[in-house]
Parts: sequence; structure tokens; C-alpha cells
Amino acid sequence: MKLLLVEDDRDQLDVTAYMLRRERFTVVEASDGGQALRRFRTERPDLVVVNLAMPPPDGFEVLRQIRAEDRTPVLVVAARDDPPDIYRCFELGADDFITKPYAFRELALRVRAILRRSNIVVHEEIEARLEHGGLSLDPETHEVARGSLVVRLTPTEFRIFYTLVKSADHIVPAARMFTYVWGNEGGAANSLRSHICHLRKKLGLDGGARGSIASVPAVGYVFRASSLRAGNAPDATESIAAGS
Repeated sequence: MKLLLVEDDRDQLDVTAYMLRRERFTVVEASDGGQALRRFRTERPDLVVVNLAMPPPDGFEVLRQIRAEDRTPVLVVAARDDPPDIYRCFELGADDFITKPYAFRELALRVRAILRRSNIVVHEEIEARLEHGGLSLDPETHEVARGSLVVRLTPTEFRIFYTLVKSADHIVPAARMFTYVWGNEGGAANSLRSHICHLRKKLGLDGGARGSIASVPAVGYVFRASSLRAGNAPDATESIAAGS
């Protein structure tokens, strides 16, 4: 599902967009009302989250113009719980209203609730179990198994590794991993490098018998499985709990 996030505070925009991408939304960002209206018309989002207090055109005007053109759901964000502002927003056609500071989880839940009321289906697709080179990847538990060795990954680590294994022996561009793991335009090179480093340590992917994750400078990463089959896996049973 594609969201248009409108916020003139760059720090707030960055962190809110990041958290919504972690909730598996595609996020289009706008830092002022004019940019918001242009991106609304070109991107055609499924829902708009707009900050009320911005330099002209402010959140009221953005809401008014959106509602004049389309029935796309709009969630208004305000710095204070001011009844006249709330009444005006609903009169202009807002679908919901939330005040700062808010919990990101509450924001995500409100977005999903609006989409449900609007009969827009939010698909929560679960990838199929993946088998490759003696490895078994379970998307439901985020576990990677080779023979008797079982390693549980964090959700982000699992999505990165699943993407690499699915394209084993082929370079996966970093941009594709950003899109799959963090959502459209999400992610950062430093964060991705950190997760890759953790995967190498957790799974023993140092280029030896268990395979490797190699970096291709300025392009992406490639996973290569080892020639070691499941039947010859190390004689050990290990379960590593995921981090939060």
C-alpha cells in the first residue's frame, strides 16, 4: 500500500517514513504543501498522512484540494488537540485525526483501520519456504536451517537473506533490497552493511564450507552457497534467538 507522508519537519519526516516502511508500507515523502499536491497527483497514493501546521499551503489547504479532486483517505496530524481545528478538518473531509506526540504503532494502526473502512485491502503476504544448497528458510519463524543447525534471524535480517538466497549466484542490487526490506526509497547503505555483517557472523558465511555473502562495490551483494550438502552439515544443534 502506498502512503503519501506530508511533514515540513525534516527530522520528523525521516523517522516517520522509516517507521511506516518497517510496517511494510510504501512511503512517498513531501516536505511542504505544494510538493504534497504535486506528488498526490503523480503518485496516486492509497492514503495521505498530512501535518496540519505548515507554511502555506498548509494542511487545511492540502486536505481541501485533495478532497476536491478525489476520495483518497486522509489522516491529519496536529501539534495540539484543538477542537476548532479538529472540527474544521472533519468538515473538510478528513478521515481521522491524531495529535503529536504519538506512538508510531498507533499511527500504523490508525492507517490500517482507515484503509479497512475504505475497503482497501492491505495484503500481508507471507513468502513461501525456500530451499537452496542444503539451506531451508522458513518465513513464518524467520529460521534458517542446514541439517541440525537452526539459526533464528530478526525479521529484517531474514528479509535480506531471503532476497539474497532467492537470487543465489546472482548480484542483488542494493536498491532492490531497500525496496523489499524497507519499502520504496527506504533503507540506508550503512544499515544494510550492518545487517549483512550480522548475517555473516550468525550464519558463518565467511566463504568457507557454509557459503558466502560477497559485496559488489557500488552495485549490491551476492550469495553463493557452499558445496556442502545438508547431510554433511556440522554435527551441532543451535538456536539463536532473534533480537528485537
